[in-house]
Amino acid sequence: MKIIKRSGVEDIFDIDKIEAAIRKANESVIDYEKLSDERIEEILSNVEKACENMKRSPSVEEIQDMVENQLMNQRAFNVARNYITYRYKRALIRKSNSTDEQILSLLECNNEEVKQENSNKNPTVNSVQRDYMAGEVSKDITKRFLLPQDIVEAHEKGIIHFHDADYFAQHMHNCCLVNLEDMLQNGTVISETMIDRPRSFSTACNIATQAIAQIASSQYGGQSISLAHLAPFVQVSREKFRAAVRKEFETAGIELDEEKINEVAELRVKEEINRGVQMIQYQVITLMTTNGQAPFITVFMYLNEVKDEQTKADLAAIIEEMLHQRIKGVKNEKGVYITPAFPKLIYVLEEDNIKEGTKYWELTKLAAECTAKRMVPDYISEKIMKKLKQGNCYTCMGCRSFLTVYKDENDKFKFYGRFNQGVVTLNLVDVACSSGKDMDKFWELLDERLELCHRALMARHNRLKGTPSDVAPILWQNGALARLKKGETIDKLLYGGYSTISLGYAGLCECTRYMKGVSHTDPEGTPFALEVMHKLNDACEKWKKEHNIDFSLYGTPLESTTYKFAKCLQKRFGRIPGVTDKNYITNSYHVHVTEEMNAFDKLKFESQFQELSPGGAISYVEVPNMQNNLDAVLSVMQYIYDNIMYAELNTKSDYCQECGYTGEIQIVTDTDGKLIWECPNCGNRDQNKMSVARRTCGYIGTQFWNQGRTQEIKERVLHL
Repeated sequence: MKIIKRSGVEDIFDIDKIEAAIRKANESVIDYEKLSDERIEEILSNVEKACENMKRSPSVEEIQDMVENQLMNQRAFNVARNYITYRYKRALIRKSNSTDEQILSLLECNNEEVKQENSNKNPTVNSVQRDYMAGEVSKDITKRFLLPQDIVEAHEKGIIHFHDADYFAQHMHNCCLVNLEDMLQNGTVISETMIDRPRSFSTACNIATQAIAQIASSQYGGQSISLAHLAPFVQVSREKFRAAVRKEFETAGIELDEEKINEVAELRVKEEINRGVQMIQYQVITLMTTNGQAPFITVFMYLNEVKDEQTKADLAAIIEEMLHQRIKGVKNEKGVYITPAFPKLIYVLEEDNIKEGTKYWELTKLAAECTAKRMVPDYISEKIMKKLKQGNCYTCMGCRSFLTVYKDENDKFKFYGRFNQGVVTLNLVDVACSSGKDMDKFWELLDERLELCHRALMARHNRLKGTPSDVAPILWQNGALARLKKGETIDKLLYGGYSTISLGYAGLCECTRYMKGVSHTDPEGTPFALEVMHKLNDACEKWKKEHNIDFSLYGTPLESTTYKFAKCLQKRFGRIPGVTDKNYITNSYHVHVTEEMNAFDKLKFESQFQELSPGGAISYVEVPNMQNNLDAVLSVMQYIYDNIMYAELNTKSDYCQECGYTGEIQIVTDTDGKLIWECPNCGNRDQNKMSVARRTCGYIGTQFWNQGRTQEIKERVLHL
């Protein structure tokens, strides 16, 4: 059995250390108050059993809590008091410099909690370590100086989660929709170098990837670009090729046949599209930003975003090439084609591509093939989104965060060049468990916790106020988000709906189970779950009117936080069957991963909750290998188009470097009770010798996960 030390390092469970601490406290009291050896052995036995029953590695803090409880149960009050006093003194010493042990454990690559905090960061790489080290310092400053103590305590207890505290000390925002159109059409500046309007499609793609890297290093969240902004440059290349071919014909003395000239030029256009798309894919994957990972980039593929038929045809050609190259995959260090995590792809289902016989049906079939092989693209229904977003269809930021609908000073809808200020997530399960099933108390507590989130979100907003545009010129001065002057603050972009700020929520399923005794999918539980959602939306609307800031409800994509919340809930309330007995809690409004439900019923059920998450949400269906059943994939896609705004299919795409197995690598339990990955063909358990890709939070992860998320992946049921 293992434990997690305070530094995050995983170590062997040693009962002798616990015994030594108890005996030290025992020796400090007078004789008649001392515990007998038999009673001490009973305490040790109970603690050891409790640790084994947790089904995960307990932390030192959790073990010390168990010891305190056992001492109190034995009515050894003075022993317990001295044990607590000693523990408090040690905590004060540690608090005097709270970052040293964390940073040292990062440098030695043995911090288990941080090692798998982000499923797309390799913690052994210097740039990642540097980012994590800076993050530890930032978190320490944030906790001690920048946030009110009640918000810090609520975060540490898992009552709320103050996202990205490791970046809070800096004046940085979360995620954005890049105004690539402005940057390409009007020029930009990258690293103090003027970049003019590109004169070819491949050059436009090159500029886009350079901008992506710079933007990723200037914020901490995801970014999205649209292929529609690149499509006009295909025509630029086409005209250049036509002129070049005509000149070549003249030089060679060949008759100037316009049809032949155009035919040769189109072959070169096709090669140009191939080069440009390849550049985007490979540069995005191989670029390393200052936070130690490939840029978290989403590529939006929406045919109806352009109206000119030639540009739309060129856009379709770009999308086709993007899908072909993604189906192929990228080579790993062994030369084997695997599934990359980025760029994330989103394909819009629309009237011209959703049914057999429509103009772009073949493109949709190609998207289905790509999903079956590589887990992307995700799908947005133009029809449903237009119903929910005042007739608009646009991309999300990063994993699922959607901007609110906004009109500029010219009364035109605007989405690109906008951003999200940050996120604070409310743990709904804790609200429920804290109420003791008293419904009046639940609503009272929910109001209190929402006000806590409100103040935490305003702390995020106020941290951005006064930020000069000079901190990130590519964002604020050179077109990615705005064209502000040097020295001008970004304040005007924080109000009036230009940017959003997100109230996240997690665990609606477990919250409903605790309060109503049934899942939120049960007719007895659904009305309550919907009422909670309306309550959260009402709070956002109230704050919006109060501050002139677009607060928006966001279905949080818990990654490492799912494990943190679960551990905190178990510590506060014990293991409640169906509520806190897992090492994870359910993302946002999702149906619990263990609940049997077919794909169509799941999407239909979740659509009503997705509608109530205007700040971002995504639904998924878990499916087996679908490469030989594309008709089923297409059926799900068509159902998405008619029923839900944003959804994805979770397929499997793994590779074992030891034996060459391609299929689903399994999760098993080792002798220490730890969940590990194992090749079903050769038994390989070395994570460094396997490629595993799983969608965990709306995007693909490839660097493995903590024990809570790993348990969640293991317990997923198939919906097809």
